[in-house]
Amino acid sequence: MTTDSDRLTPDELRRLFLFESLTPEQLAHLAEHGRVERRRAGEAVYVEGEPASCFYVLLDGTVTLHRRVQGDEVEISRTSQPGVYGGAMQAYVGDLAEQRYLNSLFAVTDCAVFALPAQIIADAMRSWFPMATHLLEGLFVGMRNTQTIVGERERLLALGALSAGLTHELNNPAAAAVRATSALRGRVAKMRHKLAMIADGRLDGRRLHDLVALQEEAVKRAAAAPALTPLAASDAEDELADWLDDHGVRGAWELAPTLVAGGIDSGWLGQVDAAVGADDLESAIHWITYTIDTELLMGEIDDAVTRVSGLVGAAKQYSQLDRAPYQTVDVHDLLDATLVMLQAKIPAGVRVVKEYDRALPPVPAYAAELNQVWTNLIDNALGAMAGTGTLTIRTGRKEDRLIVEVRDTGAGVPPEIRPRIFEPFFTTKPVGEGTGLGLDISYRIVVNKHHGDIRVQSEPGDTRFVVLLPLAPA
Repeated sequence: MTTDSDRLTPDELRRLFLFESLTPEQLAHLAEHGRVERRRAGEAVYVEGEPASCFYVLLDGTVTLHRRVQGDEVEISRTSQPGVYGGAMQAYVGDLAEQRYLNSLFAVTDCAVFALPAQIIADAMRSWFPMATHLLEGLFVGMRNTQTIVGERERLLALGALSAGLTHELNNPAAAAVRATSALRGRVAKMRHKLAMIADGRLDGRRLHDLVALQEEAVKRAAAAPALTPLAASDAEDELADWLDDHGVRGAWELAPTLVAGGIDSGWLGQVDAAVGADDLESAIHWITYTIDTELLMGEIDDAVTRVSGLVGAAKQYSQLDRAPYQTVDVHDLLDATLVMLQAKIPAGVRVVKEYDRALPPVPAYAAELNQVWTNLIDNALGAMAGTGTLTIRTGRKEDRLIVEVRDTGAGVPPEIRPRIFEPFFTTKPVGEGTGLGLDISYRIVVNKHHGDIRVQSEPGDTRFVVLLPLAPA
C-alpha cells in the first residue's frame, strides 16, 4: 500500500535517464502532475490485468517484473536501476487497445516510484514526440493486424486440412456403398432367374414352402454369422466345397466363400437337399447363395451409410453451425467429434486411448472454439510423436473445474522454451510449417473467453497439456 506521497522537483526528474533530454517546461509539467509513492517489500506496484491508470518510474529499491503464464506468476526480470519504468506502456494508443497492465511489478525491498497518471504521459507523448508516437502507433496497429491476419490464415489452413481429411473419410464408405449397390443389382437379377427355374412347376407347393423357410433361416444366419479367422474360413470353405462337389453342384469353389461368410455349413445344406431333392438342389443352393450374398451386400451398404451419417454428425458437432455459440455441452461429444475430424491425420503407428470420466456434468462453453483448442492440442501431439506413440485423451474433475488432458509420448518440450510456448508467433517448427499462433489462440480461448486455465507438463516421453474449465458460468 502507499504509505507516503510527495513530489519531485524538475531537477530531480532530470537525473532519471528517461527524462534527461526534456526541456525545463516539460519537466515542470511532469513534476506538477506526478507523485512519489512508496511500497514495502512484497507489495505490488501494479498488477497484471487491472486497468492501467499510471506510468511508474523506479526511484530507489529493488523491484521484480512478473508475467502470468499458464496460471503461474513467472518472474521476468529483477532490477535496482533507478529510472527503469513500467505500467501504462500503451497509453499513447488511446482507444486502439484496452488499457490494462500487461504485467505485474512487485517490490522486493522497500522502494519508491514516481507515478504519472496514464493520461498525462499519453498527452505528453502526443504533444512532445508526435513523430515517434505515430511510428509507435503504426507499429502497434501493424503487429495487431498481422496477428489477426495470420491467425485467420491458420484457421483456414486448419479448416482446409480438416476438410481434406473429412472428404477422404467420406469417400471410403461412399465408394463402398456404390460398389455394393452395383453388385447387389446383379445378385438380385440372378436370384430372380434361379427362382423362376425352381418355380417352373417341378416343385410342389410344400417343397417350395420349405425352401422359402430355409431361405429366411439363411438370412438370419447371415446376419448373425461370426467373423472367422482366415485359417478357419479356409478350412470351412474346403469342407463345404467338397460337399457341393459330392452332390454334383457346379461352381463349388465360387459358392463356398459366400456360404461360409453367411454361416452355412454342410449339415444345413443337407436340409436343403432334403427339402427340394437332387434334381433341384443346384438351383436351390445357387438361389440361397444369392440370397446370402444379397444380405451381406445390404449389410455393407448399411455400414457404409451409417459411417457417412456418423461423419456428417461429427462434422456438425465439430462446427456447431446449427447451434448457439454459447451453450451447455458434454465435453466428450466435442472431443469425439474432433478425433473423427482428425482421423485422416492420425498415423497408423499412433494408438489413441480415451480415459473419459463419463460422470462429469455438462459445462457452459463456446463449443466451436473449444473444438479449435482440441484440434490444436491433438495436432501438436501428433506432430511431436512423428508417426509412432500413444495419444491419450483424459477427462476428470478438480474441485469446481473440469479437466481435459491431452497427453503424448513424444520428445517433450525443452524446459528453456516452456515459458514461451503460449506466446504469439513463437514456434519450434521449421519456417513455413507453423505460424506460432495455435497455442496462443488456444490460450486466449481457454483463459480469456472461458475464464479457465491451460498448463503444460513435459518430460521426454510424457507431455501433457491440461485444460481446466469452470463448471459454472463465469
